[in-house]
Amino acid sequence: MNLQLEGKRALVTGSTAGIGFAIAAALANEGASVIVNGRTQKRVDAALAKLKGAAEGVAADLGTAKGAGVVAGLYPDVDILINNLGIFEPKPFEQIPDEDWMRFFEVNVLSGVRLSRQYLPGMKKRNWGRIIFISSESAVQIPAEMIHYGMTKTAQIAVARGLAETTKGTNVTVNSVLPGPTASEGVGDFVKSMAEGQKTDAATVEREFFKSVRPSSLIQRFARPEEVAALVAFVASPLSSATNGAALRVDGGVVRAIL
Repeated sequence: MNLQLEGKRALVTGSTAGIGFAIAAALANEGASVIVNGRTQKRVDAALAKLKGAAEGVAADLGTAKGAGVVAGLYPDVDILINNLGIFEPKPFEQIPDEDWMRFFEVNVLSGVRLSRQYLPGMKKRNWGRIIFISSESAVQIPAEMIHYGMTKTAQIAVARGLAETTKGTNVTVNSVLPGPTASEGVGDFVKSMAEGQKTDAATVEREFFKSVRPSSLIQRFARPEEVAALVAFVASPLSSATNGAALRVDGGVVRAIL
């Protein structure tokens, strides 16, 4: 399927590894001009090397207003904005200080708010654009082990739907995509650490995770970043023009609710 992305410029935040990198690669493979983002030039350069010249990159911490300003200055307009940047951390509720709540909100939510505020007006003026927030199944099934993370994922869905309401009658769409447990870089490191601590292997940790922590999963495994990226690439394309204001799940069946 040709996703008709030739000539489109896409910014993918937090895209040096994991889901973000897979999205950048998928868009580049479809002919889009992709901007890769990470906090350090070293990470950005490594990602660009893997993409073999199919993208350009910018090192900036988009969890800050200053970082958003840097990117906006270098790239004042894009056709596709993928708000993928996010952090997570298991921590008991009683041990989450105000500073953590604020940090999670700024990185996971305000990063997308700031960039959407930058790029949405131009999209409306040109009467074409795509904004996609990478949320999570944790937005609708708030994990007790990281409530602050779940809160930010729910907020992303709300922001995406609200922005979509402002695009009525245009060819601009705003959607959120909700991955389930995915074998991203952070998850891989977490599983490896758990395996070492339990003196077992990663496969055993994965099986136990889906048995005890996410038993409702229908695929009973971590999704591959490329599986998430395939849906995002479609939603970013002209072919998805009738999809707007939606929260689209690629969660492996973890969420049992029909709606």
